[in-house]
Amino acid sequence: MKPILEINALSKKFRIQHELQPYLTIRERLNNLVRFRSTEQSEDFWALRDINFKVEAGESIGIIGKNGAGKSTLLKVLSRITPPTKGSIITRGRIASLLEVGTGFHPELTGRENIFLNGSILGMKFNEIRSKFDQIVDFSGVSKFLDTPLKHYSSGMQLRLAFAVAAFLEPEILIIDEVLAVGDAEFQRKCMGKMDEVSQSGRTILFVSHNMGAVKSLCQKAILLNKGTIQTIGPSAKVVEEYLANAYTTTEKHREDLQSSDGRVKLRFPYWIDKNGVPVSAFAYGENPVLRFDLEFKQPVSGLVVGFALSTKDGTRVFTSHSNDDPGFKFPETVSGSVSVVTSLNLPSLSPGVYDVTFGLKDKDHQTLLYIENELMLDINYIRKEKDGDEGLLWHTTKWSLQS
Repeated sequence: MKPILEINALSKKFRIQHELQPYLTIRERLNNLVRFRSTEQSEDFWALRDINFKVEAGESIGIIGKNGAGKSTLLKVLSRITPPTKGSIITRGRIASLLEVGTGFHPELTGRENIFLNGSILGMKFNEIRSKFDQIVDFSGVSKFLDTPLKHYSSGMQLRLAFAVAAFLEPEILIIDEVLAVGDAEFQRKCMGKMDEVSQSGRTILFVSHNMGAVKSLCQKAILLNKGTIQTIGPSAKVVEEYLANAYTTTEKHREDLQSSDGRVKLRFPYWIDKNGVPVSAFAYGENPVLRFDLEFKQPVSGLVVGFALSTKDGTRVFTSHSNDDPGFKFPETVSGSVSVVTSLNLPSLSPGVYDVTFGLKDKDHQTLLYIENELMLDINYIRKEKDGDEGLLWHTTKWSLQS
């Protein structure tokens, strides 16, 4: 069976203009125009260079990379919004794209009219769109404003409608950029659940995101772009690890160590690691987050206690943990030199969301050596199951049975 999408030697070039004399007066500019003097210089910028990959039907592909790596340009070329400079794209199915808020919508038309307009652009017949209409409206949550011109919608309302149209009109290929970051947490969760459902139904997804937990959970494969070229392509978990390891190394070069006021302790900024010890920025629901502290003691410290606390974004404390809470662990009576400490949360049912982390160090006299509040975050993502409303801090599964 032929791939549903083939990209061969794809390149995209932009011409960038530079103003040689940016502070000329109007008179000087007019004088240059009359004398045919150019005040601009141009250069070629290759946003994409020699991109080659194939996508099989039913695959979910995550596209990751730093800002400016070429991710959004690639999706725009694949969506035929902008033509490639070189190379070819072969598609064997309808493509629906969600790249920017409002893309493909007409601001003067109502929400109802835009649903049918988008369906027609996708090549669907009137009856096909009609059969999905109620599901689209229900998912988007804009039923009250369905006959209001789109120009009066908020960006969040436009996003909800656009995603619902793209997902429910059943294109063979669904292309989604980081635009989902515009929505609120509840809608993002609904979108991730729907994207997983789309993937499970055998349709193809190309997904650009900076949320590595979502990429690992949703996508079987990932493509890492770097300066417009493919750096790595392979299983999503492996590619994400490579990206985060590179990003972590780069960040560490620019991050200053934290030091106690008396100079006794230096702490390299705490960071999260996965089960393989690789630094990560997010975890999927059910994974066990592990926090690592790298400490350097300029002078010996007695009775060391390391602690941290997890809080929701509204300030609600989830829990606090100290190294002396664990009966199976104990620091040496006096600690000196370099020490690395890891602690496992052992809280697999922690509800998806972003949490603030506070951490600190004390000695035997309960003197605070270091105290850092809300400088580190924990990001928990969830893909595989839809939840309704506020489920609380824990998504806990209890045992059920029938009693005779």
